[in-house]
Amino acid sequence: MFASSKILVFASQKGGSGKSTLSGHTAVQALRAGLKVGLIDTDPQGSLAGWYKARENKGLEFRAGGPEYMDQFVTELREAGCDLIVVDTPPAVTAAIGEVVDYADMVVIPTRPSPHDLRAVGATCDIVERRGKALTFVVNSANRRARITSDAAVALSQHGTVAPVTVHHRVDFAASMIDGRTVMEVDADGKSAEEVTQLWDYLQQRLERLSISQPRNELEQPRVSFAAAHASQSETPAVRRHAPVFGRRYSA
Repeated sequence: MFASSKILVFASQKGGSGKSTLSGHTAVQALRAGLKVGLIDTDPQGSLAGWYKARENKGLEFRAGGPEYMDQFVTELREAGCDLIVVDTPPAVTAAIGEVVDYADMVVIPTRPSPHDLRAVGATCDIVERRGKALTFVVNSANRRARITSDAAVALSQHGTVAPVTVHHRVDFAASMIDGRTVMEVDADGKSAEEVTQLWDYLQQRLERLSISQPRNELEQPRVSFAAAHASQSETPAVRRHAPVFGRRYSA
């Protein structure tokens, strides 16, 4: 239980990064861990809204609407006694997304281990960092034993904290979302359920640390600026290969 309700925002410029799936799974796992959880879908595509409508054992406090409703939704969910509020955002970088991030205690950026995703993540990072929010990357939809998975984690670590749990690509994630369930409810002993459980345990620990009154630099790992990362002559081969496609906007 947190000292006060926490807001966890899932954001990514890249469509197909798995934001909606991880948002729903994280919310349900937190619920299973004993928290009262609110879930907000600000994505006009309404993926989470469709999933929630199909869900039989709802349990969650759910709201759906554009970013302009965030203040209303957060107020309602806190008044309802939610310990945790999980927010899904549209796959775009707009001023409206920045408004949602303003409410966050921590922002989770799901990132597939591919050059396209690594290029796209920079714009989302810029929004989060400008607002001084805690940030966590989650390497998502990864293929086992693919070298680019570990290389992507190394490249991302130059720009923020990377969750120590990698979520791997399995069809049970998509299949479970069709009928309003999660992988934990389909196969509680499966590998996918284990990864979601471990990911939530890690995110919960991060959020608990944010509840402690400490300077931000004690909470976050040191971040390396984009320019500094490229200027370093001591980078590992993995960073040299993938850091250039990270995609931060900068002047030549």
